[in-house]
Amino acid sequence: MKILLIIIPAASIICGIATGRLPEVSAAVLDGAGSAVTLAISLCGVMCLWSGLMKVAEECGAVRLMSSFLSPVLSRLFRGLKKGGRALQLIAMNLSANILGLGNATTPLGIQAMEAIQQEESPDDGTASDNMIMLTVLNTASLQLIPATAAALRTACGAERPMEILPCVWIVSVYSLTVAVTAAKMMARFSRRRVPRADN
Repeated sequence: MKILLIIIPAASIICGIATGRLPEVSAAVLDGAGSAVTLAISLCGVMCLWSGLMKVAEECGAVRLMSSFLSPVLSRLFRGLKKGGRALQLIAMNLSANILGLGNATTPLGIQAMEAIQQEESPDDGTASDNMIMLTVLNTASLQLIPATAAALRTACGAERPMEILPCVWIVSVYSLTVAVTAAKMMARFSRRRVPRADN
């Protein structure tokens, strides 16, 4: 990846020199840098707004309320974890924060949930357990009620109705989450079947 970051600009400069269009290349570089700064400032403002709103939702108990609804479903997905235990509670809070679009606030909850899973399962082989993999999958393909980042990008690009993508986001999120969870469960079952054969 680092090599590509060097090769692409170098190739652009060489092509600009070879075709006699080096001034256009320089202008494009400066214009791109200016657009990046403008976009970053626009995103910063919108993300601050949404982060503030989501923080209010967190403080008023919306995250905990949603996590209480998720707990029965999560106890089926995460086999072997204690019902009502710290690991499941942290997982529920982590996924609730993801669904509400809390952004970076979900990271510490996810790390704590992963540590709690490890403490409950006490794996000795140094590899990720099925429950750890499932948590990673759910964080990667998470449902999101409010796609704050996508809305911020659309706003920065001049969209008049940045939230009109909500139905599409919800549909795609449901499908991607279903496929991801199904694949994770199938692979976990397949790996468990292969372990005895490897021992034999």
